[in-house]
Amino acid sequence: MRILIVEDDDVLANGLKVGLELAGNSVDSVSTCADARAALASPGFDAVVLDLMLPDGSGIEILAELRRCGDNLPVLLLTALDEVVDRIEGLDAGADDYLGKPFDLDELAARIRAIVRRRDGRATPSLTLGGIVLDPADMSLSLDGAPVNLSRREFSVLAMLMEQPARIRSKSEIEDRIYGWGEEVESNAVEVHIHNLRAKLGRDAIETIRGLGYRMRRPK
Repeated sequence: MRILIVEDDDVLANGLKVGLELAGNSVDSVSTCADARAALASPGFDAVVLDLMLPDGSGIEILAELRRCGDNLPVLLLTALDEVVDRIEGLDAGADDYLGKPFDLDELAARIRAIVRRRDGRATPSLTLGGIVLDPADMSLSLDGAPVNLSRREFSVLAMLMEQPARIRSKSEIEDRIYGWGEEVESNAVEVHIHNLRAKLGRDAIETIRGLGYRMRRPK
């Protein structure tokens, strides 16, 4: 997943970024409402971790703007405010979940996976297609019951393709998903990841749709 963190505490934001990246995500971070608006103007994020108290306003404002535009991007509110009224306000404004500080990073990661899963209409945590079973919780993959090792990038590409197997994902869409701001992207990076996945899953596991991109091949 590609996650946007909106948090003005640099130490906390950096800790979240490192922890969520270790869990296989691509993470970008901003510290103000203005920068959050600029970031969210571009597509590509799968979820937002949003602090309520920001230097130039409230995260509730950002959340309300998203929902007024009909954007269903999953949002988890993160705040030191612990009053019930604050939780109610956030949830009624359209938040998908709410976590108070201090918190456990593993719980945060699990909650993010849950709100994204609900948005996608999936009841089960794992992604399954034929003999391929991908578990985002522990970044594991099995093929016909046998474990398969993936790099973090390979895992992210495969998860993106398996979330909607019939959907064609363009090269630029995949790049946006797996690389954050400021990361250098080799011109053939996506092709290399696809090649490596085919070597591990079978050459026919992923289709190339010429001029459009890639999608998973439905099992026969």
